[in-house]
Amino acid sequence: MSGRAEAHHQHRDVTGGWLRPSVFGAMDGLVSNFALIAGVAGGTANTKVVALGGVAGLAAGALSMAGGEYVSVASQRELAQAEIAVERRELASHPADEQEELAQTFVDKGVTPDLAAEVARQISQNPDRALEVHSRNELGVAPGDLPSPMVAAVSSFLSFAVGAALPLVPYLFGARGLALSAGVSCVALFVAGALVSAVTARSWWYSGLRQLLVGAVAAAVTFAVGNLIGAAGL
Repeated sequence: MSGRAEAHHQHRDVTGGWLRPSVFGAMDGLVSNFALIAGVAGGTANTKVVALGGVAGLAAGALSMAGGEYVSVASQRELAQAEIAVERRELASHPADEQEELAQTFVDKGVTPDLAAEVARQISQNPDRALEVHSRNELGVAPGDLPSPMVAAVSSFLSFAVGAALPLVPYLFGARGLALSAGVSCVALFVAGALVSAVTARSWWYSGLRQLLVGAVAAAVTFAVGNLIGAAGL
């Protein structure tokens, strides 16, 4: 019989620093630039102005998304590192108390007190492993698993740019009105929502329709606002 436990199943990575900003960035880029282009198109028939607005929206949005993600994830990482440092100092200055605390966490999970004390003792013999276990138990993170601000920023920038480019492309290739851009955007919204279902428990059609509805409503409202402003001659 093998000395290793048989792996009956595998889980997808739910803690990586790239998935959330990538998905959010693509959705945000598609919805926001589609809505922006619709708003400008509602106020003017000049396709060059509409295209310029779309390009500006892509650039500004991608940079803003990347900067926001970088600062957000960096702040989260720095907070976690500060708390891990507190735990490291406690392990160094009060090892017996920390070992007893660790044993109690196992008891709380249903392990017998004697076995919990022995497991805590063995874990505590390795300072790095002890820090990792304490950090996971008390903070929900481990020193080696903290998200990368740069990964989050680059993922957000690229995904936003890709999403924002889709409603803009028809204008760059000579489209004379909003219809083609809206069609491309609606298809992309549905497909993007359906793809997200691959990493969630929702059905592909539900996720696709939900994203399509969100984007269509945003674009319709912005188009109406642009049309009112354009009609008023402001």
